[in-house]
Amino acid sequence: MVEIQHLTKLYGTQRAVDNINFAAGKGEIVGFLGPNGAGKSTTMKIATGYLPPTAGTVRIAGHDVVADSLEVRRRVGYLPEHNPLYLDMYVHEYLEFIGAVHGLRGAALRGRVATLVGRVGLGREQNKQIGALSKGYRQRVGLAQALLHDPEVLILDEPTTGLDPNQIQEIRELIREVGENKTVIFSTHILPEVTALCTRVLIISRGRLVADSPVAELAARAAGETVVRAEFEGPADLAALAALPHVHHVSVDATGAYVLRSPAGRDQRGAISRLATERGWVLLGLRQEQQSLEEVFGELTR
Repeated sequence: MVEIQHLTKLYGTQRAVDNINFAAGKGEIVGFLGPNGAGKSTTMKIATGYLPPTAGTVRIAGHDVVADSLEVRRRVGYLPEHNPLYLDMYVHEYLEFIGAVHGLRGAALRGRVATLVGRVGLGREQNKQIGALSKGYRQRVGLAQALLHDPEVLILDEPTTGLDPNQIQEIRELIREVGENKTVIFSTHILPEVTALCTRVLIISRGRLVADSPVAELAARAAGETVVRAEFEGPADLAALAALPHVHHVSVDATGAYVLRSPAGRDQRGAISRLATERGWVLLGLRQEQQSLEEVFGELTR
């Protein structure tokens, strides 16, 4: 169980994390999303005891990250965004070293390392120096060390960075498997990864939590709106477009197209075409599409 209450982190006058609250339980795989600089990594570092909070509390399995730091670290597996590894060590040697740090010894240590080497697909690479591995294989080493002590909570910051499509699928399967009996929180910029893996999504923007909902609800929100993009030779009247029946929002995108949003199933193309004819606007293009998860993310974090 991860419980975060009124968490705030200041760097001088900048609020990197601004009074956020959420909880995640056993068996949950939670996607943590946000633009660069939104506060994702800072939140994760505080939750692992790497950074102290300015205010608020974080509890892992009932232990406060400040008051019971060692107990928290025993229960958390962490893969940071910039995966720190001892590049001059061999893979097998490094994992045995990490296991020993966590108190594993003898046959238990060797068995656990062998199990993790197989699970993350490092079998052919385990006798190589880490410095000789590709970025994708280094990510696998980082994931193996995060899982080595069988933690109750797994916190992963961009875990599929640098992996090829086959490796991404393998790591997704592994996260899905371990997420059945652990609490998993991972950050990503890949929205299809969230829909493929997560039961729930948190979205943070400028240090504030702007969404906390099941993935299905976010997907329903994306599917619940019809978007029409209209391109005209010259400027059009925003107010006239907004006054069309069932249109609830009109904006102009970066390309100069007019974006009209309506409830799902409302086709506005005929009404736009008739309005253009009445007003003498030259219509260059008209395209209808469903709102995507990327657009929902953009609206929430813009």
